Amino acid sequence: MNTLIWILQIILALLFLYSGAMKSTQDREKLMSLNQTGVANLSYASIRFIGITEILGAFGIILPLYLRVIPVLTPIAAVCFALIMVFAIRIHYKRGEFKQVAFNIIIFLIATWIALYRFI
Repeated sequence: MNTLIWILQIILALLFLYSGAMKSTQDREKLMSLNQTGVANLSYASIRFIGITEILGAFGIILPLYLRVIPVLTPIAAVCFALIMVFAIRIHYKRGEFKQVAFNIIIFLIATWIALYRFI
């Protein structure tokens, strides 16, 4: 089970690292063309803030537990990812993007599972 959780952590880290890097460096129109439509009504400062927090979370879901330095930060990062997904689900649902809602629900469930497993 531990190996599966590590694989899921790596997948989430890569997913949020990519998303965060894009939000930190690209303009709104480019993000929209890359199917990151949740940024449509956000200010550039908000988009950049979300991007930076996603990058920090990508490191936070791996490094603390791997390095055994404040390992409780790993499940906290997973909880934060789940929280991001709650907001993403709401935004995409309002926009009628139901495939994106399904994807966000899957990410929410994975992040929640990681948080529960790592808190135990």
